[in-house]
Amino acid sequence: MDKLKAGKLHEFYKKSLLDVLAFWSEHAPDKEYGGIFTCLDEKGEIYNTDKSVWFQGRALWTYSRLYNTFDKREEWLDTAKNIYRFLDKHCADESGKMYFTVTRDGKPLQKRRYIFSETFAIIGLSEYYKASGDKAALEKARVLFEKVLKIYEDPMGIAPKIDPNTRTAKNHSLPMILLSTLQTLRGIEAKSNYDKLAAEFVNTIFQDFYKPEYKALFENVGPNGERLDSPQGRLINPGHAIETAWFIMHEGLHRNDNVMTKTAIEILDCSLEIGWDKEHGGILYFVDIENKPPEQLEWDMKLWWPHTEALYATLLAHRISGDKRYEDWFDKLHEYSFSHFADNKYGEWYGYLHRDGTVSNTLKGSMWKGPFHLPRALLLCTQELGGIQCNV
Repeated sequence: MDKLKAGKLHEFYKKSLLDVLAFWSEHAPDKEYGGIFTCLDEKGEIYNTDKSVWFQGRALWTYSRLYNTFDKREEWLDTAKNIYRFLDKHCADESGKMYFTVTRDGKPLQKRRYIFSETFAIIGLSEYYKASGDKAALEKARVLFEKVLKIYEDPMGIAPKIDPNTRTAKNHSLPMILLSTLQTLRGIEAKSNYDKLAAEFVNTIFQDFYKPEYKALFENVGPNGERLDSPQGRLINPGHAIETAWFIMHEGLHRNDNVMTKTAIEILDCSLEIGWDKEHGGILYFVDIENKPPEQLEWDMKLWWPHTEALYATLLAHRISGDKRYEDWFDKLHEYSFSHFADNKYGEWYGYLHRDGTVSNTLKGSMWKGPFHLPRALLLCTQELGGIQCNV
């Protein structure tokens, strides 16, 4: 990418990042009870005061990371402190198991079987420690990480959805999210076992979930990585695979491991090829590897987050490989994303489009959508285009 183009894009992504943060900073913080709201409509008005625990951790990471790497704005650190206090006080039970949702004032509503609330808390606490110097936050992150590792290593640590006596499967999202979580924690403090653990997570993804013969990274496989002949076993989630690809690219750069990096770019290649809608443009939400009917009724929708992940992944692949086709992919993704998801009137991005690119739902935030995927991608793209090579 030539310097003039990179410079213009750098300014564009910087402005986009600040605009998105302004939307969340204006509408999301709960100044009475702490934490943030994420259920915001098109204009940023709150339509549900219940709080996503995922997004207390994710937003804590976002505001702390911006303070640490972009601009030391006191309002960002103040927002992070506000989220940290709410997360610490209200978002876990006495055993340390975290909730999925809580009421506005922090009363428990819902738990889920998985460990995602915990992993998002870990990245938020780690980054917040770096921003604030609060050692208690780092210690909480360490304790949580040990908890989730034990759960991951125990085959029955997470209660299965399907009776394991009849059918056993494992999901790509666990080694994926643990790799990303560890990378964030490792960026704060280096521990002797972190590189070993990261290698184990990457090897699990390569050996069990990535099938070069099918040119795909599968979402679900059998206990030994075998294909499952079912809709679950044929499922490809292009966005997840693309996100995993750039996590592993970062790991390859950290290790100076060209084979690891090359394989990650192969995963990016096949995921873009499988996921791109050749009729309407944009990345499909789910794909069946054999072109059979996916069981997810929303399979052909276009969601904001796969596009944010692909924007950064293609920029990173272009820097690593020098191959112009990743610049071409970035240009195509950029044009689609900013012409379909971005709302120039009220700010932020719409999250959900029909297959033809028309807006399906005008919400800007929910229990699943908040200040994370988009600001993270805009921050990473801004830094990449500005010549700052970062690690997450």
